[in-house]
Amino acid sequence: MGVPRQRAVPRVLPPPGLAPGRCDARPGGVRRARGAADPRAGGSVNTLLPPVRRLVDQLPPDTRPPGTALALHAPGLVVEVASGTRSPDGAPMTTATHHDLASVTKVVATTTALIRLVSDRLVDLDEPVRRLVPAFAGGPKDAVSVRDLLLHRGGLWEWWPLYAATGGGRDAALRYAAELPLRYPPGRERHYSDLGFMLLGQVVEAAARQPLAAAVADLVTRPLGLSATRYGRPAGAEVATSARGDDVELAMVDTGTPYPVPFRAADFGGWRRTPVTGEPNDGNAHHALGGVSGHAGLFAPLGDLVGFATALADYAEHDRLWRPEVAEEFFAPGPDAGQSLGFRRYELTVGAERVTLLGHPGFTGCAVGFVPGRGIGLALASCRLLAPGRPVPTEELWARARATAGDALGSASPHPAPPRAARATRNR
Repeated sequence: MGVPRQRAVPRVLPPPGLAPGRCDARPGGVRRARGAADPRAGGSVNTLLPPVRRLVDQLPPDTRPPGTALALHAPGLVVEVASGTRSPDGAPMTTATHHDLASVTKVVATTTALIRLVSDRLVDLDEPVRRLVPAFAGGPKDAVSVRDLLLHRGGLWEWWPLYAATGGGRDAALRYAAELPLRYPPGRERHYSDLGFMLLGQVVEAAARQPLAAAVADLVTRPLGLSATRYGRPAGAEVATSARGDDVELAMVDTGTPYPVPFRAADFGGWRRTPVTGEPNDGNAHHALGGVSGHAGLFAPLGDLVGFATALADYAEHDRLWRPEVAEEFFAPGPDAGQSLGFRRYELTVGAERVTLLGHPGFTGCAVGFVPGRGIGLALASCRLLAPGRPVPTEELWARARATAGDALGSASPHPAPPRAARATRNR
């Protein structure tokens, strides 16, 4: 079954001659990119439509997400589109639909909270994790730092079904994760780890002296105006279905692939076998951690997600929240290709120029990215796991979204804005 073609709508100027499809403007509430109808953008709105339509059109029909949403904010340009359906019963995807962000939580919640805590000198990137999470101690763990976890160099297991290991209960699950022996020597190589960000969530809690959900609200979502972003099902809001059940994790546990965990599906009796809507798709976040974790669990609509991206792109304008030099340390390249502190690194081609876009993908088909100092924010949301066949990987969707954004920006302006200088002082 094909996916309706997407339509791009700028914030102010209605484009003439749109092809059939669905587009919805998101209600206000998050700071917008400057001047949606600004003639300095340098390009016709119509030049944005073909690249946006190509986001999913060229995918094999049985791999396409039934619903997709994309937002691009840049100086002089605001484009937000939604197409297709958000649930098995055919409810329409709109730009107001809330999505399970999955691992995008790692940057929207945990990494950004740590930028603030490091700025306030409540966390030192190079201090041992054990000082804030005492259960994570002993042997090689003693030398693992907060920086190591942000770089995925802490030596932890990539994934572990805590719900099968402990039978549930947030405190027991977090203690188990902290006490689990390391899989790799720490500090040597990058091994992407959900468990590392579960520990970082505990670091945030300890430093902020608050439960994680409250800390993220106080440190990130409220100050940035992300009023609809939260852990847990948004009350009264339309929410995208993320999957048809726990089939993916059930298979991971039962086969030991790709991680050789010592459990089988029969060791856990709480598998979901109906559509997952308004609950974290991630099994550890939902079954073991009460929906709140440093690695997954956050829900947000498209507008909040791109609002976050734009705020990070304009990081120097938010020096009441963090020290710009701390944000820049988080944005800098790490020892492993494609990885900064918390953020993944991507290349965005805009016309003849290549710039670095920082962000993160999520298993459910969401992703976020921004170009520091350029005011460019990009957000993707989809129901990829509801595809009738083998779902397209999030990384492929995200690569297409970046190409779409680069084409749109290149068409809108042949001369991208130069990087903005960071302010020298922090206003408190």
